[in-house]
Amino acid sequence: MIKKLIVKWSFILALLVLASCSKNQNRILNIAIGTHSNNELKIQIDVTTSDNLSVYAEYWADTKGIKNKVATPISKTGLSHSLILCSVSPETSYSFQVVTVADGEKKTSKIYHFKSRKLPEWLQKQFKANFQKPELLPQNFKKGFLLMGKRETPGTAYIVDYKGNLRWYHTVEGTGFKVTHFTKDQSIIAILGKNNEPTSYGSEILEINLQGDTLTHIKKGQGDFKQVIHHEIIKKSTNEIVTLFVDERITDLTAIGGKKGDTINGDGILILNKKGKQLWKWSVFDDLDPMKDKALLKTKKDWMHANSLNYDKDGNFLISFYNNGQIWKVDAKTGKVIWKLGKGGTLSQKENSSFSQAHAAHINPEGSLLFFDNGVDQKQSSVFALKINEKDNSVQLDFQIKLPKEIYNDRMGSAYMIDKETLLCCCSKRHITVLTNKKGVLLWALESEIPPYRVEFIPEEKLKPFLFN
Repeated sequence: MIKKLIVKWSFILALLVLASCSKNQNRILNIAIGTHSNNELKIQIDVTTSDNLSVYAEYWADTKGIKNKVATPISKTGLSHSLILCSVSPETSYSFQVVTVADGEKKTSKIYHFKSRKLPEWLQKQFKANFQKPELLPQNFKKGFLLMGKRETPGTAYIVDYKGNLRWYHTVEGTGFKVTHFTKDQSIIAILGKNNEPTSYGSEILEINLQGDTLTHIKKGQGDFKQVIHHEIIKKSTNEIVTLFVDERITDLTAIGGKKGDTINGDGILILNKKGKQLWKWSVFDDLDPMKDKALLKTKKDWMHANSLNYDKDGNFLISFYNNGQIWKVDAKTGKVIWKLGKGGTLSQKENSSFSQAHAAHINPEGSLLFFDNGVDQKQSSVFALKINEKDNSVQLDFQIKLPKEIYNDRMGSAYMIDKETLLCCCSKRHITVLTNKKGVLLWALESEIPPYRVEFIPEEKLKPFLFN
């Protein structure tokens, strides 16, 4: 029979044991339960078995019943097993069973219970959702989740549901989450930076899985990682990390009234492997001569200000710049600039597709170039979707959504499609994220204590079995 049931870190959780008979009594020696890494929304169940077995847990909220049980990933074969329950809500009663697997045979333990604690005070009342007609919200939006990060120390990555409930978090000490991104590998990759580093700039790369385990952690100075990175962090493959970096060029600017050994800060694209080895690099200096910029003495500290990076459908890069109001397409092999969109660009634009400063430029599911326009020229932010025809270098407006002037956002921000008719827009400086339809009607809003750099939408199916509604 089960020899012991240990209440791990007993000050954290109370575990109530049912008196029912265990079907698994000859395999399980001990069960211990507590929080994982002191995180109130991650519950860790440690299981010791008498034989080399694989183990998983099935758990459910008591209010939903056993018919709504879900399973953790199965452990590796062994004698000691740690199972992490990630989809836990605060102050909620749960039940669980431990299932052992040997030679294809499953045995299930009796049912155990625990109640999660309330969130720490510093995590309470961080988000407030506002919506009057839930029936107008897309079903996938109500089932999905939102990812954002706190840039000041201690840094926190948050996953929130549409009701404003905090459903997952991860905290780091000494740095902030400057930029966060959810990957196809069901991980969160981030740029970490200290408080004295600028808004979206940092010197560390962190990748964690949804159980909170560190997959990658590289600091500036390791391998070929020598530069300050900023504004973007994505993955090309499991072992390829793509980011923007500050390219510092020492230049003689005496001819325009500067110093002989002056510094121009440009931008570049850097691809590293998980050990910090450089795989590919490109710089804006490869295409532009800064000496042709008449305002260089004013702009030299942040000459172009690249603020987003993504892949086009053909695998080449899309990079947006705040200072010159352009989006470029760059060949991901040769580094050649294929086209430039925006003020003074190489693509032919009509007046209805003109924008001020773009953020979060990417290809949407319908194949259009989608981005958040700060709208500095008009003092009104909006969302643009443009059709790019590379055969004749033309641009056609797919749609534009003008956001209310009350949430005008002159810096940062993002926009992503939820379905064909609705978009999620982050107005960072306003501390507000909204769901709008293509007519510009706001259907939902989330107020946050933090000013998120951007807010990503993650469909529920991409988070299972770790997080679900």
